[in-house]
Amino acid sequence: MQDLRRLLQSPSALLAFEAAGRLQSFSGAAAELNLTQAAISYSIKRLETALGVTLFTRAHRSVTLTEAGERFFHDVSLGLAHIRRSADAIRREREPGHVTLSVSTAFASYWMVPRLARFHAALPHIDLRLQTVDKDIDLAREAMTLGVRRGDGNWPQFESVLLAREEIFAVASAAYAAAIGAPVPAARLPELKLIHLDEPYRPRPSWTDWFTAQGVRWSDRGEGLRLNDYALVLQAVLEGEGIAMGWRHITEGMIARGSLRRVCNESFVSTEDFHVVWPKGASLAPDTAQVRDWLLAQAGAS
Repeated sequence: MQDLRRLLQSPSALLAFEAAGRLQSFSGAAAELNLTQAAISYSIKRLETALGVTLFTRAHRSVTLTEAGERFFHDVSLGLAHIRRSADAIRREREPGHVTLSVSTAFASYWMVPRLARFHAALPHIDLRLQTVDKDIDLAREAMTLGVRRGDGNWPQFESVLLAREEIFAVASAAYAAAIGAPVPAARLPELKLIHLDEPYRPRPSWTDWFTAQGVRWSDRGEGLRLNDYALVLQAVLEGEGIAMGWRHITEGMIARGSLRRVCNESFVSTEDFHVVWPKGASLAPDTAQVRDWLLAQAGAS
């Protein structure tokens, strides 16, 4: 950091450079930052001297980024945008009644959204914001309040409490289940159309694990529909594309409503479960604790 400080001399020069590069104007940058045009020009000149390159081509009434300037602008604008998002998130976290919940797309779509009316009725003073992510993130670094994670409940960076046991059974649309005469024996499933979850970032059980637990010999030859998001898997099931593994806590609502059916009686219970988590050592605000307790109560009611 000392080398960076010697190189850039002043962080304000980066703000001046980003504004001038984005607006292609020193005067526009001056107006945006409430500075004089001379101050913007001086900051950028010092930055050019420190870097040993020309960042702008200056014409009579306009400026354009040089090739080196374009490269530097790309990285500076990305860095400042990330800092701005993080600062905004941290500021919002301090606002009363604001809680963010980091979850998978499937959990948001099929567990949380059907319960939002109940949530707003129970906790009308809380602004809950769902943040869907395609991989498990560091809640503290991303300024998230709560998350739902799969694991054994022991994380070095999280406090946790059990939300739902991991139980998986085979599900299909009501029409598909009726067509195959469900319920059927687990040993018959390899003959039918299987839909696979190819989760790229989170470890999840596969059909191989499921059949092994049932004592059914089956080899995955790469056939069948394969999707990388569980929300897409469930959408394909609802459209009658075949049979998928159904996590109980995600699919039980659709089964109760009749849009999905279990196609056999067997199920697979793993040693991993789903937990509500929050950064270790964090003191939960009352609103955050209320959201956590509401999630647990909903899971218990299920």
